[in-house]
Amino acid sequence: MTLNGKITKVIYQGESGYSVFLFRVKEIVDENEADKTKISGKSITAVGNIFDLRLGALLELTGEFEENAKYGKEQFSFKKYCYIKPNTKESVYEFLVSFVEGCGEATAKKIVDKFGDDALNIIKENKENLELIDGITPDRINRIYRSILNFDKNDEVILRMQEMGFSVEESSRIFQKYKDDSEYILDNEFYEIKSVIDFPKVDNVYVRNHDPYSEDRIFACTLQALEDNAFQTGNTYSTKEELYNCLAVMYNIKLGEEELTDIIDILLQNNKIVIEESRIYLVEYYEAEISIAKNLRIISNNKIKDLKNVDEKIEVLEQALGIEYDELQKKAIKEAIRSNVSIVSGGPGTGKTTIINAIVRLYIDAFKLSPTDIAENIALIAPTGRASKKMSQSTGLPASTIHRYLKWHKETDEFIYNEYNKTMQKLVIVDEASMVDILLFNSLLKALSKGVRLVLVGDSFQLPSVGPGLVLNDLIKTDLFTYIPLTRIYRQSENSYIPYLAKEIKECDLQEEYLDKKDDYNFIRCDSKSVHKKIEDIINIAKRKNIDESSLQVLVPIYKGDNGIDNLNKILQEIYNPARDERDELIIGDVTYREGDKVLQLVNDPDNNVYNGDIGYIEGISILTKPRKKEIVSINFDGNVVDYDRKTLINIKHAYAMSVHKSQGSEFDHVVMPICKEFFYMLYNKLIYTAVSRAKKSLILVGDASVFYQGVLNRYSSERKTTLKERLEKEFV
Repeated sequence: MTLNGKITKVIYQGESGYSVFLFRVKEIVDENEADKTKISGKSITAVGNIFDLRLGALLELTGEFEENAKYGKEQFSFKKYCYIKPNTKESVYEFLVSFVEGCGEATAKKIVDKFGDDALNIIKENKENLELIDGITPDRINRIYRSILNFDKNDEVILRMQEMGFSVEESSRIFQKYKDDSEYILDNEFYEIKSVIDFPKVDNVYVRNHDPYSEDRIFACTLQALEDNAFQTGNTYSTKEELYNCLAVMYNIKLGEEELTDIIDILLQNNKIVIEESRIYLVEYYEAEISIAKNLRIISNNKIKDLKNVDEKIEVLEQALGIEYDELQKKAIKEAIRSNVSIVSGGPGTGKTTIINAIVRLYIDAFKLSPTDIAENIALIAPTGRASKKMSQSTGLPASTIHRYLKWHKETDEFIYNEYNKTMQKLVIVDEASMVDILLFNSLLKALSKGVRLVLVGDSFQLPSVGPGLVLNDLIKTDLFTYIPLTRIYRQSENSYIPYLAKEIKECDLQEEYLDKKDDYNFIRCDSKSVHKKIEDIINIAKRKNIDESSLQVLVPIYKGDNGIDNLNKILQEIYNPARDERDELIIGDVTYREGDKVLQLVNDPDNNVYNGDIGYIEGISILTKPRKKEIVSINFDGNVVDYDRKTLINIKHAYAMSVHKSQGSEFDHVVMPICKEFFYMLYNKLIYTAVSRAKKSLILVGDASVFYQGVLNRYSSERKTTLKERLEKEFV
């Protein structure tokens, strides 16, 4: 249904463009007389995305009437809109007064009296026609002329993008990004839009409007295919066969041998890719490997101040802390203090945190650092916010994410600290180093001073980084750096089973004990249909024992399905935080945000000091009315309160259940994990190991024991293809 009419009142306008307004219907363009009689001349409520909402403007809306479940009344939900050009003296006058810069009521009346209902076209044809209006200055002529042209131009560009296939909201985002350059981008650099809209949607729109085998598309899709393959496999390079398959499967581009070779050659000439032997690299991954090797060699070869009497200092530290390090721990501490680059790796309960604390204390004592000197000399960093907080709690010193340490700028995706602006710290300890991908590690190394002591701490058997590369493992395999593997388990009581189960999973040597109930472990066997009910029972029992959602975490491999993250979050929300009259809510789609909810940050947001993987709680939901109506959700991340609106809530997800990948860098007192047949394709050795090793005090597995056993034996994700190891060996030789 298409309606013509006028915006008479703005009820709500969000920053994303989503709007609710009263719309007086003047004309129904394509419906029968009964509908015309029913709503013509009446005001209706219209909802949808609209760029640059203008009170009093004439609009053409295309959509359907829908029942609003919350408010119990019909609203006109529009999917497409365009502004109608004024075509009567009255509408032209109103337009000039309301929307044209430099045109007040008196000037508008003179213009309409002079040019009539065709005034806007007469002005656009030649701005000098305005010189016929008494009392108008050259400056106002230019302002009126530009304002009328811009109004039409903006509307035409938005409409064009909608006609091409972008939604109203997407069109608005593109226009807000490129402004006056929008038309040029659409005509000449279409795939640049991927910086605003996801590549698949950009490509779909392009195919709807252009030749799917155009050079522009093939070049763009080839580069994207290399990027896609890197993130799907974790490899830093692709083969020609992988590139061919990715283009064919994901973008339906099937090229002959010669055609693909020609495309690769052109990309090579334009410095978009690098080829070594049969390996095809995106330039950024190729340069990152080379840069990492070079900077590690520079750091390794630099002379650093030697620490004397380290053994005696360790003894003093043992006495001060009331602990006794074993020989392997002492070796790890000494090597980290003495070496330019050192690596400490071990599973759960092997003492990594203890060693970090010892290294820091020893360094502070050796160099007589005052409290004010510590921040200038020591940096404790990790890939995630929760991992950095864990470091801070264990050492009593400030710690941060790598992004925050390097001062990442979100808009430009660049770091303030880089090869031209180095950091000053002389001891840098990176925890959860297995999570650091090749690009982030390269950025870190470029920013470190050459006189640094770099200590990498992690678990080389955990899930690798989300981004491409296998940095920690590659460094270990070179044998170029001091490497201390921790094998002895210390953490937890004598009756603790969790760290031993993790060790068995790591070694693919699962004993039958995994089916037996232990002090800190239980496997509750049931079929898939019963899993979410069993988890409900477990949570209710935990609540009766005063174990709340802050110390218990449900970890799940996938998002969809009855036992997936999304459904479990809805179930657990009703257990932990049911609806109550005193608790405000905000409903967006099928998701309810409620005061008291446990939530997870999905992306890095350095401006608000909140990072991917941070867990917080909704402490308030409020509605602002000035300057425009807006819902605000306030989330408390360990004392850091961040406000979200409808647009930014896309970066938040409920966290009663979360993915195993998102749990990396975190530890939880109690972990519950469903094990179902429908997860089978996602259950593999490293993922299971990572999930199990998150638990500190108790672990409960729920589901199919045979699926768990087969998952432990599944090593399909064991190796990524990189050439960092070879570059390091060559650089150091």
